[in-house]
Order: sequence, then C-alpha cells, then structure tokens
Amino acid sequence: MLGVLKPHLSLDVSDLEASLAFYGRLFGAEPMKRRPGYAKFDLASPALNLALVEHAPSGRNVNHFGVQVDSAAAVEAAKDHLRAAGLLDLVEEGTVCCYAKQDKVWAVDPDGNRWEFFAVLEDVDRMKTDDSACCANAAPASCSTADACVTTKAETGHCGCSA
Repeated sequence: MLGVLKPHLSLDVSDLEASLAFYGRLFGAEPMKRRPGYAKFDLASPALNLALVEHAPSGRNVNHFGVQVDSAAAVEAAKDHLRAAGLLDLVEEGTVCCYAKQDKVWAVDPDGNRWEFFAVLEDVDRMKTDDSACCANAAPASCSTADACVTTKAETGHCGCSA
C-alpha cells in the first residue's frame, strides 16, 4: 500500500488528564490536539499517531489499531487491497471521527481487533457524526451509511457493523 504515514493506536482511558501526564512524560511531547474527552499525540519518533479517548473502564483498553495514510487515494488503494484479500469490512467516506473528517476502511482480525486505514481530510470541531460509532471499542451496531457495508453477513459472518 502506498502513502503510509505511521501506525495509529487508539486507547480508551478512564482519566484523560492522568493519561496525558503519563504519555506526555513517556514520549517527552505534548498532544497536538486536545478536545473534551479526547487527545492525540502525533509523534515523529517513534512514528506514531496515538489517540486517547476517555471512556469508563471496561476491562478492554485498546479501542482500535490503524495505519494513517497520506491521501484519500491511499485509502482507496487500501480498500482495493483489503477487498482482494477478502478482509474489507467497512468503508467510510467523509466520516467525522476524533475531531477530523476522514476517509477510512476497516478490517477485523479473528479476535475482533479492529484495524483502520485512514486519511485525515480536515480538522473539524466535533468528535463524531451524531449517529456514527466513532471510536467505539467494539464493532458498531449498525453501518454509518447505507452503503458502508461492502460484504454481507452471509459472506463473512459479520457485516463490519456487528460481529
């Protein structure tokens, strides 16, 4: 896949301020974006896009994994790759998540870990689209758009929307 910028990790944290203090000291950096219940470190070394999303403790702290790419065209290339590999789970175009408008495609590993390939199109002033499942720590209960699911439950056992 072309245009990979860096890996992305989104963690659910119970106390955003405590987590910001920890990761700030760990990486010797300040977050590049801070909003209510959300912060993002965009690190050069190590190359990492780390998002912290404040959620009540659930026993599962990894929200999702991802790979940030440099353009919508690179997301399309990732979509083609995932489709050819039989892994394409969910397609989102122009979705709002984590205070950014993004194009993204998703795959889910055998243990239910969600992976996204995404490009940030622009920063916005809200966490998510009202009905989206942005940063949900499990597969969303329903697709974000009518044509978001590219495979059927009969084909894959799930629809990118629910396992």
